[in-house]
Amino acid sequence: MSTFDLARLEAIIMERARSGGAESWTAQLFAAGMEKAAKKLGEEAVETVIAAVAEDKKALTSESADLLYHWLVVLAIAGVRLNEVMAELEARTARSGIEEKASRGKPPHQAAG
Repeated sequence: MSTFDLARLEAIIMERARSGGAESWTAQLFAAGMEKAAKKLGEEAVETVIAAVAEDKKALTSESADLLYHWLVVLAIAGVRLNEVMAELEARTARSGIEEKASRGKPPHQAAG
C-alpha cells in the first residue's frame, strides 16, 4: 500500500501553486481561477462516472486520481483546507447518513419546485 495520501497531495498542490511557473498545470489552474478549475473538476467527475458505469477498472483508477487532484485544487483556490473537509466528514459519522442528510434539509437551490 502506498504511503502517499491526500494531505501530501494538498501540500504539493500548494507548493506548485506558489512556485510552479508556466510549466506547472497546477500553477496554470490557479492563475486561471475558480471558474476554470471548477469546470475541470466537473469534467473529471463526469469522466469518472463514465469509467465506473463502463466497469473499466483501469480508467476508473486514472479518472479518480484526476478527480481527487482537481477537487483539491478547487478547495485550495476557495481557501478550504482538506482537514476542514475531513473534520466535517468525521462529524457526520456520529449518526447515520440518512439521519444526517435529513437534518440538513433541502438546499436553497432545490427548495422551490
